[in-house]
Amino acid sequence: MEYEKNMSAEDAVKFIRSGNRVFVHGSAATPVYIIKALQKRHAELENVELVSISTLGDINFNDPLYRNSFFLNSLFVSENSRAIVNSEHGDYVPIFLSQIPQLFKENILPLDVAIVQVSPPDAHGYCSLGTSVDIARAAVDLAPYVIAQVNSKMPRTHGDGFIHVNKINSMVWKDAELPEMDYGSQSNDAVLQIGQNVASLIDDGATLQLGIGAIPDQVLKNLSNHKYLGLHTEMLSDGVMPLIEKGVIDNSRKKINAGRSVTSFMIGTKKLYEFVNDNPAIRVMDISYVNDTSVIRRNPKVMAINSAIEIDLTGQVCADSMGIFQYSGIGGQMDFMRGASLSEGGKPIIALPSVTSKGFSRIVPYLKKGAGVVTTRGHVHWVVTEYGLVNLFGKNLKQRAQELIKIAHPVHRESLDKAFHNRFSK
Repeated sequence: MEYEKNMSAEDAVKFIRSGNRVFVHGSAATPVYIIKALQKRHAELENVELVSISTLGDINFNDPLYRNSFFLNSLFVSENSRAIVNSEHGDYVPIFLSQIPQLFKENILPLDVAIVQVSPPDAHGYCSLGTSVDIARAAVDLAPYVIAQVNSKMPRTHGDGFIHVNKINSMVWKDAELPEMDYGSQSNDAVLQIGQNVASLIDDGATLQLGIGAIPDQVLKNLSNHKYLGLHTEMLSDGVMPLIEKGVIDNSRKKINAGRSVTSFMIGTKKLYEFVNDNPAIRVMDISYVNDTSVIRRNPKVMAINSAIEIDLTGQVCADSMGIFQYSGIGGQMDFMRGASLSEGGKPIIALPSVTSKGFSRIVPYLKKGAGVVTTRGHVHWVVTEYGLVNLFGKNLKQRAQELIKIAHPVHRESLDKAFHNRFSK
């Protein structure tokens, strides 16, 4: 399709100047082709600030060639950005996912350029942000200059992600397969048991929110005999497809967006991207709506299923850092933990293996020095490991510790019990 704004990636990124703040579309929509063209200009640029949530694909942000040219100011850290974010050439902004658009709208982080990836325009000139509407909707609306990689592999999704070509300043036509992630392949015995334990908490007619990773995917595999489930989640992956196809997820009991599954972004396999393409049963919407606690709480029996890096004996949940090392981000965990707790019949759930891959306990007397608290002990309710499930809501500090020790790995219970007595028996 011919437009005057069609150009090569090399020409498109020439608009970016030293000192600009540039939004980069994230997750499966990461515009790798254009980012690499921008990186090739490293010798010409200084202090270009890149702002994004998680990014996927073959991008090396940590190459020494780029360190004086680009500063990565991450809003949610991912594997390909951890090294640079934890160096002097990057950093992390602690923020709820629901409030990131506010940073752009209120000129706290005013944007100069937005780089996104979109589907080809339809007969009316509308492209789609496809797999990731999330914070990209606000970025496209507010950035003075928009560069779009137009990719026929990008699914055209329903919801808030439509962008008219008149809003796009540079169109770079480049087909590329989207990054894929198969969380179902990451399972193990502990994850299998956790999936069963969490599923036992979910009633018919519940509205599901699922975080990222193998545990949420395993939970879904245990719900095939449920009825009338709804979906209102910040992200979705392949695990929802069988339940939607079988009618287990039919969204019939939801009070808002009844009959429609709602998400803000998706990460999965090609099968998922084909499933959501032009599928009116899936609405991909602005993160400030999807993750708004006042919206979440309106649906019945919201089950917010999230994970953690570690949890202390009082219930403080660290989900974003390993000590002072920034591993991921606050994301939407607190948005949904709070929303679920306020939903009629809702259950906020933290699900985690009892030990790390190296055998260290994830239930600890104290969080690591410098660790961030994502979910406070005032917000935590259900905690689940492969050894059981406990509800900390309404329990005092001693009771919480005793409950959490019950679901710790047996190897670590004695040391945790000693820590309990050292803390509470004085």
